[in-house]
Amino acid sequence: MISLEAAVRLIVYLIVAGLVFWLLWWLVSYCAPPEPFRKIANVVLAILAVLVIISILLAAVGAPVIRWGP
Repeated sequence: MISLEAAVRLIVYLIVAGLVFWLLWWLVSYCAPPEPFRKIANVVLAILAVLVIISILLAAVGAPVIRWGP
């Protein structure tokens, strides 16, 4: 069972993570690097976004993939 405080924290983390990755995605598009580098940057951002989202969701049940602190 998840508390209301934990649910609100989870939603805030997901919103902030989404905004950060959207901003990075936009920055890669705005800088317009040559095509192979742009595709690599987009793939790396997508993989990182998925890992962070999975970690945030698993942290809600007590088993995070990534530990952010001690």
